[in-house]
Amino acid sequence: MLRLTEIKLPLNHPPEAIAEAAVKRLRIKPEELLSCTVFRRAHDARKKSAIHLIYSLDVEVRDEATILKHVAKAGTKGGGLIMPTPDIDYRFVTRAPDGFKNRPVVIGAGPCGLFAGLVLAQMGFCPIILDRGKVVRERTKDTWKLWRHSKLNPESNVQFGEGGAGTFSDGKLYSQIKDPRHLGRKVLTEFVKAEAPPEILTEAHPHIGTFRLVKMVENIRATIESLGGEYRFQSRVTDLDVEIDTDGARRVRGVVLENGEHIAADHVVMAIGHSSRDTFQMLYDRGVYVEAKPFSVGFRVEHPQSLIDAARFGASAGHPILGAADYKLVHHASNGRDVYSFCMCPGGTVVAATSEEGRVVTNGMSQYSRAERNANAGIVVGITPEDYPDGPLAGIAFQRKWETAAFIAGGGTYAAPAQRVGDFITGVPSTNLGSVIPSYRPGVTPTDLSSCLPDYAIVAIREALTAFGRQIRGFDMTDAVLTGVETRTSSPIRIKRNDNFQSLNTRGLFPAGEGAGYAGGILSAGVDGIKVAEAVALSLVAG
Repeated sequence: MLRLTEIKLPLNHPPEAIAEAAVKRLRIKPEELLSCTVFRRAHDARKKSAIHLIYSLDVEVRDEATILKHVAKAGTKGGGLIMPTPDIDYRFVTRAPDGFKNRPVVIGAGPCGLFAGLVLAQMGFCPIILDRGKVVRERTKDTWKLWRHSKLNPESNVQFGEGGAGTFSDGKLYSQIKDPRHLGRKVLTEFVKAEAPPEILTEAHPHIGTFRLVKMVENIRATIESLGGEYRFQSRVTDLDVEIDTDGARRVRGVVLENGEHIAADHVVMAIGHSSRDTFQMLYDRGVYVEAKPFSVGFRVEHPQSLIDAARFGASAGHPILGAADYKLVHHASNGRDVYSFCMCPGGTVVAATSEEGRVVTNGMSQYSRAERNANAGIVVGITPEDYPDGPLAGIAFQRKWETAAFIAGGGTYAAPAQRVGDFITGVPSTNLGSVIPSYRPGVTPTDLSSCLPDYAIVAIREALTAFGRQIRGFDMTDAVLTGVETRTSSPIRIKRNDNFQSLNTRGLFPAGEGAGYAGGILSAGVDGIKVAEAVALSLVAG
């Protein structure tokens, strides 16, 4: 087959225009085109008056060799727009020998742990998957108790439980990671097998949404169990069994659960997510190499989705192909801080995402329809270990400080502190809210957000909001709402690993995913889970 890229068509083109464009690109007769399927579809809305769809197509033709010969002669003149369709099928790196009993342990059932467990199970290694939280539906009930009744379960919430933090998000399934082996396609394909909408395979920026993710996670769990894998929920790992080899090297020999049970394992995947602070502490106390890493802090901002749609799509706002509009904004503030939009959720809600008592954390979530009245995004400021210089775990203390400040500013009831954008820019506390109704539950308290983040972050965000208003008309509207605080943008630590995906100083320990500092988002975490599963499998077979 041949892959054709950069096929541009008007937004409202008829279905037959796709094949016609392929024929035109290939300079062949219509009857010479045997098949034409869409591999990828994106849109270009830089000119609101002339929005285009951009396709990548896979086609079969009668004489592929002649076309490729002409492409070769044209060289770079053709711009690489016609090429053989790449092989993106996933192939397992090894298989477990018959009777293999050295079962690996995967800690965490978020996207990274999910795909590490799935690929290990598919290769025949029958992993044991441990998660501190509950199965996804029970976890959902606990999460709603916080949102509706201000009752937090520290072990079952937005951060902890089957599906990980990505379950309560927009369900974005795209990433900017380098992926030469097309492992992201493996992730998407498995999601479709688990009843995700098939269009996630063709949309340039696919998403799923929370309700669909719940069923998909359950289906993947059933697949893993059918292949011999074992799940154990409400099984928090509180210690790591490490011994010193005769050569002086540290090696994992098992894990200890909260109930005292010891599970023997010499291959342990740490896919614990970015909020497993007690586990980070345990690893540090056990001598596992951990270092501080940069992350970001800020607020959630909400606007009417209709405002964002009009700003991005003009007269085409509301078109069913385009859906709810998103945005991506960056500003380099005069104090040297970078401010950017993070985890933008079109037609979504701001959610309570704390995992610790006495603290307030925000995040964004959308359903598949993206049909809620508000758009929301994190507006966050990049920070580095220079801002929290007191050791590898100092970023955790930094996060806790501002989450506690937000809890106090919100009234001490898990309500979140909020402020109108107009008041925030001018430095005036909000005493009421305007036309934009905040979506955060269990509720918000109008106040002054300047006490909820460091001064340098407040200054940078104030400047950025005005700058963003020049990029998206109305972004700095007076009645837009800021809700605080957003602190869990990524892990505050990195559990460093070597080229074999093992801890730098602890053999058999495989740091993975977002919590280890090697992913950001569902897709990249799933890809990292696959890579780590492959490394575990190869190590197991090698003995």
